[in-house]
Amino acid sequence: MEVGILKNLQDNIGKVMIGNEGTVKLILTALLARGHVLLEDVPGTGKTVLAKSLAKSVDAKFGRVQFTPDLLPSDVTGLNYFDAKEGEFVFREGPVFCNILLADEINRATPKTQSSLLECMAEHQVTVDGVTRKLAEPFFVIATQNPLETLGTFPLPEAQMDRFLMRISMEDMTQGQELSMVERFLLAEPLEELGSLCGGRELLRLQEECRHVYIHQELLRYMIEVVHGTRTHGRVIHGVSPRGTIAFVRAAQGFAMTEGRKYIVPEDIKSVAVPVLSHRLSLSVSSEGGRSEEKVVQEILETVALPTEDWERR
Repeated sequence: MEVGILKNLQDNIGKVMIGNEGTVKLILTALLARGHVLLEDVPGTGKTVLAKSLAKSVDAKFGRVQFTPDLLPSDVTGLNYFDAKEGEFVFREGPVFCNILLADEINRATPKTQSSLLECMAEHQVTVDGVTRKLAEPFFVIATQNPLETLGTFPLPEAQMDRFLMRISMEDMTQGQELSMVERFLLAEPLEELGSLCGGRELLRLQEECRHVYIHQELLRYMIEVVHGTRTHGRVIHGVSPRGTIAFVRAAQGFAMTEGRKYIVPEDIKSVAVPVLSHRLSLSVSSEGGRSEEKVVQEILETVALPTEDWERR
């Protein structure tokens, strides 16, 4: 296992992102698990900078879409236009034809435009005018949104939310960390100085390796019991779907890799449970607001008995 690449990626991004080691690790976890991430936090916390730092650390094509109410689906996926010089219709690729896509403020676009990403995220392909085109691999989406501002926004539908492997937030900085950040940015631009540490082929190899991270049968049963707990909880209307179950397992495999292991331990499962499961829950009206979904997942983790075994493959 090429743990060195993952450690170097974390350290490289850490040159720009101070005090967000946990968030960076979850981003890399989603990348290894071939999932996508919804970064939900207030403006100015470094969401866009984090996405750019990852893109610069990987020698891969970066694309960005600034979502606005007047954005059209063709502005995202691309369109066919008539080339008068050639006398025929030509396809112009949209920004999704990249390896790492930043969908900035995704909830500012209309549902029709938001849905244009569904096929891209789920099947890594784009269909325009009946013609399907495959996207380059790896393909990774980081979408951002501000959870506090609702004016002029369109909440992401459940089908779209379910396409994200994780919903995560930026971490709060201590006074010391914020001081270090200011000092670092006073005379330099760390983001501009970042170099790439690996390419697309290395990422694809790591993603394939992630699929083979070992998970003990008892831990697998434990994860499924947690998922079923979301479907029977008194405050939950709709629990985690089967797609969410697979995402839960993949995320645990990816997190184990970021920890330098070829097998999953209970700590990996608990580290990814809230980011992977909470945004897939639909709660009753009386439970809405705040971070209620995250609290429900934590309650379930506390009530489901954790098995104790030797988790390494024998």
